[in-house]
Amino acid sequence: MIKKLRVTVDGKSYDVTVEVPDEPGASAAAPPTLVDAPSAPSQPAPSQAAPIAKSGAVAGAVASPLAGRVIAILVTPGQEVKKGDHLLTLEAMKMNTAVSAPKAGKVAEILTTVGAAVDEGQVLARIEDSK
Repeated sequence: MIKKLRVTVDGKSYDVTVEVPDEPGASAAAPPTLVDAPSAPSQPAPSQAAPIAKSGAVAGAVASPLAGRVIAILVTPGQEVKKGDHLLTLEAMKMNTAVSAPKAGKVAEILTTVGAAVDEGQVLARIEDSK
């Protein structure tokens, strides 16, 4: 018996055709087919606040250690931080990762927003030396 199913994975829908054997031990005549079906995502993707910059190009850059989504920003521009202070939290593969200050100083700017998807190495914030 051939069945057509719609499967949703990470908000993207796929039309899948599968053959379910009528009898135990019956083999499938054709392998299942996976067809990409366009569909509207269940939630709109948040836009990024700033273009992607790599950490080598920005002085005092705080780069993302991995690709993920920003779920919390714990500091504001102008705030003094110590080396190791928790600046923001990323979520990837259902795990939270704290992003810490690589040095002491003042938060010069935050280059992302809560809900934004970020790439590994993307600059999330910039810390300048305290005066």
